[in-house]
Amino acid sequence: GKESRKPLILKGARQVGKSTLVRELGKSYDYFIQLNLEKPSDRRFFQKEREVTEIWQQLIFEKGIPDRPQNTLLFIDEIQEIPHVIKQLRYFYEEIPQLHVIAAGSLLEFALGDVGSFPVGRVEEMVLHPFDFEEFLMATGEENALKALRQIPLPSFAYDKLFDLFKKYVIIGGMPEIIQQYVASGGKLTGLKGIYASIWETYKSDVVKYAHNANEAKIMRFVIESAPLVRDRISFAGFGGSNYRSREVGEAFRALDLAKVIYLIYPTTQVAPPQLPEISRKPRLQFLDTGLLNYASEIQAELLQLDDLNDYHKGFVVNHCITQELIAQHSEVFFKPQFWVKENAASNAEVDLTLKWQKYLLPIEVKSGAKGSLRSLHEFMDMTDHTLAIRFLRNELNIETVTTRQSKRFQLLNLPYFAISQVEKYVEWAVNGKTMAIRL
Repeated sequence: GKESRKPLILKGARQVGKSTLVRELGKSYDYFIQLNLEKPSDRRFFQKEREVTEIWQQLIFEKGIPDRPQNTLLFIDEIQEIPHVIKQLRYFYEEIPQLHVIAAGSLLEFALGDVGSFPVGRVEEMVLHPFDFEEFLMATGEENALKALRQIPLPSFAYDKLFDLFKKYVIIGGMPEIIQQYVASGGKLTGLKGIYASIWETYKSDVVKYAHNANEAKIMRFVIESAPLVRDRISFAGFGGSNYRSREVGEAFRALDLAKVIYLIYPTTQVAPPQLPEISRKPRLQFLDTGLLNYASEIQAELLQLDDLNDYHKGFVVNHCITQELIAQHSEVFFKPQFWVKENAASNAEVDLTLKWQKYLLPIEVKSGAKGSLRSLHEFMDMTDHTLAIRFLRNELNIETVTTRQSKRFQLLNLPYFAISQVEKYVEWAVNGKTMAIRL
């Protein structure tokens, strides 16, 4: 690797597996030092702001390891507990550049309120998300299914099994502890409820900690408890039938967004990059995990009965999961997906998601069955300078030529739901494939 390496800050909601991941990585080093700043015995190293070289000398002295920073991984967990340590990371980089340092924490943005800014340019940041479908397949030992999923185009014998596995994934979600228990019990859903409940409670009590007063705490709790039942785009004012003001609800949602528990996803009105979010328009809510959302809104049992999950509430759950998959393909800190709207007196059009690909913005629809109106997609395509649109459904891969109302011909790439993690590879395949001539 690199001779001097910037410390890595691993962000993400609680319980998405940050610590476990770093401990796994630690096994590949000669020396691994783990500090958890929730523990007094580990906090003391950082109690006062000292020189990092002094901290390092004390660490290796107490842990009984040699002074070989190039072979050592130092892991500082729960770094939000002592905010000034976040600032100190830059000094590790400047004064002990060979040392590998990873810091992890949740709710870091709140902690930073106390520190001011991040040491920009001196640290790298990544976000860890819940398991995506590929990771779910790895964790449940479905190597063959994973291999088939990654084969472009997909072998035709793999559809039924992948639809079946994806349905399980949509229902239970990607929280590592849930999947671990699911695997340990031989694939039973019973016994998961308690784990969902404890994760959900942790999130609720965590976020309320950051309220500035009792009233704010009350609004936050109301918002997080009402949010799972929402199926449409939201307005802040009077959210969930309350009489709270727009500003109060907005602040509560922004806190949840910072905690990476519930994201606000805004629409764009552009059909080409750079597509800016329109924050004056109504956003959609996106939970960090679909399984957790299903638990919190008490619909897991109902979903189990369905053959096509898109039959549930206009495809709400599938759409949510596909959005989660799209987010999971990105580890950069500021990525957020967007949907597209055209809202004026004459018409209202809405496309579920957009995908930035090279210099184009591709529309993505998540639709039940092969039928279902594509009017919004047509409106989007009439405004673009390319000819490729994407639709996810419970169907096999194919490409059809469609003509819009303004008689523009475009190619509609139909993909099975479960292939969302491979969407960019399929776009490449469609564009470069011998099968078709797409004019992008």
